[in-house]
Amino acid sequence: MTFEEFYGRDFIKLETTRTALEAIADALKTAHGTQEDLQPIVYSCSRIKQPDSMLRKLRSRGLPATREAALGSVYDAVGLRIICSFASDVYHVVSQLERDPRITVLVKKDYLAFPKPNGYRSMHLCIRYLETGVLAEIQIRTIAMDFWATLEHQLKYKKTVSDDALIRRELKRCADEIASADLSMQTIREILKENCCF
Repeated sequence: MTFEEFYGRDFIKLETTRTALEAIADALKTAHGTQEDLQPIVYSCSRIKQPDSMLRKLRSRGLPATREAALGSVYDAVGLRIICSFASDVYHVVSQLERDPRITVLVKKDYLAFPKPNGYRSMHLCIRYLETGVLAEIQIRTIAMDFWATLEHQLKYKKTVSDDALIRRELKRCADEIASADLSMQTIREILKENCCF
């Protein structure tokens, strides 16, 4: 099934929203001048949820497999991921997004302060882009968090494994080690800021 077949006339609104959110992320990236060490955003990417993936999500939530349910009951038909260097940058970007008059934040999930049991860390903003009325999800995380989440997705997501408990423990251990490295890098940055010209 194509995007147009599933989302119908709303596909244009989804694409408009995706493009607009990317532009917001790009503006935040360049708002802090040209010095790379001052830019809170390393890169961003976006997507419109594939129809088959959306249908699976709707079924798993007991919702009707319709475009209306997809756009009215699920936040991530449009998704934007923003990757930052440091955890403090994540919170800075969230603060900027919350003040942006083009979006309304409906739900904020802080998985940095409160990681998921498997070790997943990220900040999620479920938003409405006001110009189109489209619901979207923005994920903001550090490079280190993205590294773990990307590999965890490839290794385990929607797979049945024989020793699930062992895999979950190892993924959690890796997540904790990566979070520790993330914190150490943040500390190094703070020391350099105090003693240098950041």
